[in-house]
Amino acid sequence: MFADKDISKFNNIETPFYYYDTDLLQKTLHTCADAAAPYQFHIHYALKANFNPVLLNQVKEIGFGADCVSAGEVRRAVEVGFDNKKIVFAGVGKSDKEINEALDLDIFCFNVESIQELEVLNELAVKKGKTAQVAIRINPNVDAHTHHNITTGLDENKFGINSWDLPECADTLKASPNLKFIGIHFHIGSQITNLDVYKNLCVRVNEFAAWFEDKGFKLQVLNVGGGLGIDYYNPDHQIPDFGSYFKIFNEFLTIKPGQEVHFELGRALVGQSASLITRVLYIKNGKKKNFVVLDAGMTELMRPALYQAYHKIENLSRISNLRSQTPIKYDIVGPICESTDCFGKEVEQPESFRGDIFAIRSAGAYGEVMASKYNLRDAIRSVYSYEI
Repeated sequence: MFADKDISKFNNIETPFYYYDTDLLQKTLHTCADAAAPYQFHIHYALKANFNPVLLNQVKEIGFGADCVSAGEVRRAVEVGFDNKKIVFAGVGKSDKEINEALDLDIFCFNVESIQELEVLNELAVKKGKTAQVAIRINPNVDAHTHHNITTGLDENKFGINSWDLPECADTLKASPNLKFIGIHFHIGSQITNLDVYKNLCVRVNEFAAWFEDKGFKLQVLNVGGGLGIDYYNPDHQIPDFGSYFKIFNEFLTIKPGQEVHFELGRALVGQSASLITRVLYIKNGKKKNFVVLDAGMTELMRPALYQAYHKIENLSRISNLRSQTPIKYDIVGPICESTDCFGKEVEQPESFRGDIFAIRSAGAYGEVMASKYNLRDAIRSVYSYEI
């Protein structure tokens, strides 16, 4: 990912910052679009992964829609120029204010996650004299076999409507004149690398679609969510296997004439496009532990502290020394006053020194968007490959 000219120029840029490889992003977006095209699948980009305006412009230009989980994300999608009729609004806790704002923008669809939300949405639509298109998010009880904190499709999760509530859900839809029921929606988790999981999801989607059709509903949309993972261990220009991913849904979903299949991809599209670039402040060598103290911390990249996520860490200043030296094991930590401010423990690196430039890879998803000002830290900056 990094050319020598880039690394040398990093020395002259104040750290920490996110470095975006916009060429790789373009290639990833085109690969995804080309893989989906033969099946006429519809892609909505999940803004929660990264709502950096430069990235959003590239996603918009490829023709994808937007998957939003707050009114702020809906607003950002509209500001960037996404077609309102390609915007879907999900989220287990939409406020009345957020719903009203999305109604005023005439978005494509609300992905509704509870019976009470259906009732509230209908009441608000009545007051505005509008009809809201809705898809019912169903909890399919499919195990995504990923980290517990990013699993969303089990009975124990807060997301979606459980199967035993569907009869009441159907009655509520029939009693809601200002709602237009257009489809069903699923999302079983994030960072899914075992594609067989999606075969199980397809079986459940087929079952729920048949259930609604038996009740007299016509489904226009089958929204299967996203969750496709990336390879955090091998980040160099690694693009997910979109071809195999989409092929599973084409083969295992029962798609009736006129039905649309929608996806909500985030991490798979942008995850490899950025690295967090940071500088060594201090080296602390001890009897039991050696520490590299960076100027970036959990305020810039929360994932390792939040759920022990792995990111490949590279000392760019000493990359040529990695093969010629016996590596040293370091705990790679940040400056934040928390013991959990750690990017990796016992990470093998060439001998490192104050001022060395480090890259924390695969940080394009859930990196910049989760940054905070804890400890009154300065806001993290972004640098793009076309700028250097």
